[in-house]
Amino acid sequence: MSGLAHIQILGTGGTIASRSLPGEGAVAADSTEVLLQGMSQPHTVSSLDLLTTGSYRLGLGDLRTIAGFVQKSLAAPEVDGVVVTHGTDTMEETAFLLDLVHASEKSVVLTGAQQTADSPAPDGPRNLELAVQAAACGELRGSGALIAFSGVVRCARGARKAHTTAANPFAGGSEVAHLVGGDLVVTARPLARRPLPVPPPEFAGTRVEVITVYPGATTDLFDFAVASGTGAIVLAGSGVGNAGPGFAESVARAVLQGCQVILSTRAPWGPVVPTYGNGGGTDLVAAGAVPSRDLNPFQARILAALLLSLGTPAEDFADVFSHYC
Repeated sequence: MSGLAHIQILGTGGTIASRSLPGEGAVAADSTEVLLQGMSQPHTVSSLDLLTTGSYRLGLGDLRTIAGFVQKSLAAPEVDGVVVTHGTDTMEETAFLLDLVHASEKSVVLTGAQQTADSPAPDGPRNLELAVQAAACGELRGSGALIAFSGVVRCARGARKAHTTAANPFAGGSEVAHLVGGDLVVTARPLARRPLPVPPPEFAGTRVEVITVYPGATTDLFDFAVASGTGAIVLAGSGVGNAGPGFAESVARAVLQGCQVILSTRAPWGPVVPTYGNGGGTDLVAAGAVPSRDLNPFQARILAALLLSLGTPAEDFADVFSHYC
């Protein structure tokens, strides 16, 4: 696009909309209209509040709601891009879901804040300005879902919150643009994949558990999750994707009972590369686990939940999951 753009801002809460209440901690309270006050931006914007909550309280049903409104906004001819304000705690999950179902050339950009709106130096306004700038950027069209924070824009896939309090808490993914002075300089374009359908109502109730291994871990939690009816388990293994005694046998039983198992890693960076026997990744995959490749456990969970809610046949699950991970 050239010239001025019109950007739809969808508010969901988070620190960017939070203010401190005596004795209660910070609580999301501000509307998107409040967030926009005093924002310096040449583009025109409209706003809509979907939720006003901390992202640590979101469920899959809330993510489905956000995805539905994003798709509706992208379909509006007068809208050139969408910005979602969101808490940082689970932004990586919502951003990845939006990327999986993104079927428009228009960009959707998520942003938030590390400092509350009433802090001495709130960072929300400048992050919001960056997000609007990215959503309006013609060079970023076709880039899917993005995260804009502290002068950096990165793709949703592979991004994760890597620091609890840093000004830019996100790492991973691929940097696609950054600010140089006041100009947004595009440095890369993400690889587009065929979009999946928007989550159906069943998505809200789909159970996918994340279970982490560690020295001396038993299979009790894993086995309980299977017995209690979870649709899939993401096993956050150690290293390149390993687990201790008993897990390969539990994986085989789970798969036989119709529970999909995804093998991820608790390591913050790097792919899952099944390498070791004696109960390691090679044995886990032989037992039926599907490697998550570069997806961290939490984005792997979102993909698994979406595929299950879409009714992906068990015999096709591994192939479809591998295509999108």
